[in-house]
Amino acid sequence: MDKVHYILTGEPSIEIYLQFLYNASNTDPLILEKLKEQVANGKSVLHSGVVFANSLMCAGTTSDAFLHDNMEWLSKATHWARFNATASLGVIHKGHLSEGLSLLAPYLPAAGQAAGSPYSEGGALYGLGIINANHGAGVSKYLLNALRAAGGDEVVLHGAALGLGVASMATHDNEAYTALFDLLNHDQAVAGEAAGVGMGLVMLGSADADVLGRMLAYARQTQHEKIIRGVAMGIALLNYGREERADVLIDELMRDKDALLRYGGMYTIAMAYCGTSNNRAVRKLLRIAVSDVSDDVRRAAVTALGFVLFREPTQIPKVVSLLSASYNPHVRHGAAMALGIGCAGTALPAAVELLEPLLDDTTDFVRQGALIALAMVLVQSNEKAVPKVTAIREKFLTIIGDKHEDVMAKFGALLAAGIIDAGGRNVTISCLSRDGHNSMSAIVGLALFTQFWYWYPYIHMISLAFLPTAVIGLDANLQLPVFSFKSNAPPSAFAYPPRTKVPEAKEATRVDTYVLSVTSKAKARGKDTNNAPEPGADAGAAADADAPAPMDTTSDDSEAKPAPAGGDNDDAAATSSDPSTDPAPKPEPAFELLENPARVTLPQAAVIDLSADARYTPVKASSAHAGISGIILLEDSTPDLAAEYVQPKAADAGDDADDGDEPPMPEPFEWIDE
Repeated sequence: MDKVHYILTGEPSIEIYLQFLYNASNTDPLILEKLKEQVANGKSVLHSGVVFANSLMCAGTTSDAFLHDNMEWLSKATHWARFNATASLGVIHKGHLSEGLSLLAPYLPAAGQAAGSPYSEGGALYGLGIINANHGAGVSKYLLNALRAAGGDEVVLHGAALGLGVASMATHDNEAYTALFDLLNHDQAVAGEAAGVGMGLVMLGSADADVLGRMLAYARQTQHEKIIRGVAMGIALLNYGREERADVLIDELMRDKDALLRYGGMYTIAMAYCGTSNNRAVRKLLRIAVSDVSDDVRRAAVTALGFVLFREPTQIPKVVSLLSASYNPHVRHGAAMALGIGCAGTALPAAVELLEPLLDDTTDFVRQGALIALAMVLVQSNEKAVPKVTAIREKFLTIIGDKHEDVMAKFGALLAAGIIDAGGRNVTISCLSRDGHNSMSAIVGLALFTQFWYWYPYIHMISLAFLPTAVIGLDANLQLPVFSFKSNAPPSAFAYPPRTKVPEAKEATRVDTYVLSVTSKAKARGKDTNNAPEPGADAGAAADADAPAPMDTTSDDSEAKPAPAGGDNDDAAATSSDPSTDPAPKPEPAFELLENPARVTLPQAAVIDLSADARYTPVKASSAHAGISGIILLEDSTPDLAAEYVQPKAADAGDDADDGDEPPMPEPFEWIDE
């Protein structure tokens, strides 16, 4: 029972996936270096874009080598860019529950010491919450104390409020809620926005009437738009999964004269009816999408369609096809985000076809939304499954390097480059769990991620929607036995995308010199008159001297001369050019054997067969929804035989560099002061 209780805490699963993401990471460091080079002299927002891309590419892998190798470049980040860079450590080390505090200790507020940068401290508190997202029992008290000790520093308060909300998600902790509500009453714009979102995260899905009444009353009396927006999102989170029970509040918000509260009403529909495909909810959203006077509300209404319909991804392109061609750019952006959220990880051709034209939209933020949505749809796709994916990846890099492209589109391309290779290319984005249930943390993470429109720190929230894709077999002792299993598909069908190759240095080659006829003639005219022909000399020779010389195209390279016709070389050339003599390529096998643990994408899960190894069999039959995926408990048919176990490397608590063997300690010596 102790083991069962330990499993139900969720910590063993988090630790196992953390080890897998660390050991199987396939991040391409050359892509990051290329992104850095292309924005080296760009604006600070593009500098932050590379930091975001790195954190998404390395999310959960604990690989922070890029940050360590570019400390001088990263030091250019100031103010909120520094906040985001520090918080990105939380995304990279997400799930490292046991080491979270020690990892971020250099940046966290230290009692009794001189205060450091408030942006680093606030970012570290936010990052600590992300590391412990939805499993914050070990750090919630620390974050609560940090919130109370922050004084009036809005930046630190902002990070502490967001961190506390993410770590205490859905705990309904009254102490945390009270502290956040007290912060809201300070009426500070930046801190108040985080307090509103934090309250919604802590009380997620509770729909507590007292809490809702307080938050709604405060939103109507404050003058800060940031606070109203934060409280509106908090109200939406409180109604997560409530469906018809939230209708009275939804109708009240939809009729409100404040556009920000109507905006919150759209996200309340998204959260209350997430994954239900409810016709009434869809009709409400479509009506607001074409009738509201506020562009923000219309954009939110279209985006919310992705949350309501994500269980039926094939229906989303049909619903938003006309909206993606709307005259209003905000509606077009919302259509792109709805496709990205509802069709995430599916590589759905209909979604790609709608998004591709938006890459050339006349409005920069529409292009930004299309880039991000394409990356969400095509995450973990290779050229075998989606032939367009290589061209789309190249499009991301082309936009980033284009000097004439708008900054907003470049920033979207940077985020897209990070999302499409997220988690070391070993995670996908999904609003569903492996068993087909709604994933609460993923839905909430994507809802808050879309708020990056107003506030870039919310970009980190997309990491809550990352789902590791693997088959990891465990025995009764929760250890990883060595065994093989079969994937009944060609290896290329689900392989990693090819890594970027280092361009080869080209050797300088000699260029043939060509002599023009006019040059020869000029040289001939410039000859000394003493060299004129004797009288009576052959007139034909003189005529030849004055005639234009033919262009000399003879190369000094003797290998370039053609071989004599009919010789042995001609036969050899004919033989080598005959395709019938070339060795035939080996046919690709129809299956491959994978070793435990192994990367298995969600589409690949349907073709996995664990019967290849007769010793270990799954305790539970796979579900029709997921196939064979995730952590699989195995039954050992021959427990009397000694088992061999996989020995994965423990996830790093620091950088990813391999320092090699440590040198031996020096021999004892005495210091002589001369």
